[in-house]
Amino acid sequence: MWLWIAFGIIFAVGFVAFTGAPYVPSKRRDVRRALTELYPLSDKDVLIDIGSGDGIVLREASRLGAKAIGYEIHPVLVAISRLLSRNDERVTTKLANFWSVDLPRATTVVYTFGEGRDITKMYQKVQSEAERLGHSIAFITYGFDVPGIKPQLSVGAHHLYTIEPLQGQGITV
Repeated sequence: MWLWIAFGIIFAVGFVAFTGAPYVPSKRRDVRRALTELYPLSDKDVLIDIGSGDGIVLREASRLGAKAIGYEIHPVLVAISRLLSRNDERVTTKLANFWSVDLPRATTVVYTFGEGRDITKMYQKVQSEAERLGHSIAFITYGFDVPGIKPQLSVGAHHLYTIEPLQGQGITV
């Protein structure tokens, strides 16, 4: 029995190490501040959380009236998020790799705690999705800013960028 538990822990840690997706829990107070001061969420918003972990960002977004969808690649964290959000109809957690999904048409905000090595790639993915969807998307990063792009606003370690579709601006993707 203990051998299986040890194997499970090693597998979970190894999974995270090879996927490059560390689990760093967010502080509810910081998330709430970002979703009220940085980008005030409302019931008209659909927030996407990249690497949603235990779902704290999703539940805070829901408390503010927004629909919240999390993409998480770690099955244990998906299970925890679903358990903690089980009575909240505005929260959905999907076992999926963000890089291979199309964002829902109604997406207004994308939130991420992205690592420095991936934050530019995430920004580009959201830019591509804004182009595909044909509308702007607010991009909130926690912990890292996008190199070479000045945030529209910052609150603590959170940074806000508004990503506009490039079509019709003489810029090609």
